[in-house]
Amino acid sequence: MLQTLMPLIVALSWLALPVTLVCIVDDWFLRPRRALDSGPQVVRDGTLMTLLYTVLPVLIIAAVLRLLLAERLDFSAVLLGITVLTGIVWALDAWWLRPRRIAAARAAGRDPAQVPEPGTVDYARSFFPVALVVLVLRCFVFEPFRIPSDSMMPTLLDGDFIVVNKYAYGLRLPVINKKIVQVGEPQRGDVVVFRWPVDPATNFIKRLIGLPGDHVEVRDNHVYINGQPLDSRLARERFSDGCYVNFSIAHERLGEHQHEAMFCPVGIDRAPVLPGCNRRAVRGYVCGEEDAPGSMRVPPYDGVVPQGYYLMMGDNRDNSDDGRSWGFVPEANLVGKATRIWFNWDLGRTGGPLWKRIGKPIP
Repeated sequence: MLQTLMPLIVALSWLALPVTLVCIVDDWFLRPRRALDSGPQVVRDGTLMTLLYTVLPVLIIAAVLRLLLAERLDFSAVLLGITVLTGIVWALDAWWLRPRRIAAARAAGRDPAQVPEPGTVDYARSFFPVALVVLVLRCFVFEPFRIPSDSMMPTLLDGDFIVVNKYAYGLRLPVINKKIVQVGEPQRGDVVVFRWPVDPATNFIKRLIGLPGDHVEVRDNHVYINGQPLDSRLARERFSDGCYVNFSIAHERLGEHQHEAMFCPVGIDRAPVLPGCNRRAVRGYVCGEEDAPGSMRVPPYDGVVPQGYYLMMGDNRDNSDDGRSWGFVPEANLVGKATRIWFNWDLGRTGGPLWKRIGKPIP
């Protein structure tokens, strides 16, 4: 439903900023003057401003929805902007404009208490402490993150909402991401959220496979670290969810983490139409007993992780855009460690939220 409404949501969100600015200027500066000039009579807004004040909540809701659905947006920058803006409005009104309104009311022979405070100031005073607390928590403690792809299946599903521990790898300043306090170091096997080196405005989530200095090889979905095979064993059962069919499951131990990975020992049929797949825009992936016609196996990987960098890979080994194709992740791009699933809802999947995933720890 929301996906079909996205063009309308985008159009309305573009109108939100100019309409908000016009309403702020009118409410903060012009309305108090109209109230003083009207005397004891009730002041009324003009036709245009009445219209703008009426549509403003709808435009703000559209802008919020667009922010929630965006995958490339820096929410820390948005929160920082809201905090700074509301703080400036509150402080500027308290130190300069409110005394001027009181003086103008007295000069007009009016009781200053009878001149209502601009709603802009009231909202700023209410939102500033909330935005500040959320900014601090989000930048230095925990941050929510939505899983946007299948690359971490079966550990994480498209539609999982997870909690990211922001202080696991050190405290960083918002927006500029400069580390100011050293807290801990990434460990092999951690599920890490990081800024994609190809496009730092996009957040990725993968499992940390290679630490600085590690020699990592991947051959036929088997991982070797410094010449030693990853501690893993194949499960007897196969993974099938209607969209992925007959995939092998490996129980792996990587550092202190025990988790599952999935792969297909042969080339995958990536274009079947599967009636049992309940996700829009996903045709399905079938792992047969032999290479599918026209399929290509995932190429082998062999590389040494440079100092100050990490190698990230998805648990869905055959369907993950990860470090095997675009390289290593610099330490400065780390966002935090994924710890727990707090909600699940894939808007492209029928059936609604998967309630059983709520509260699950991330291995």
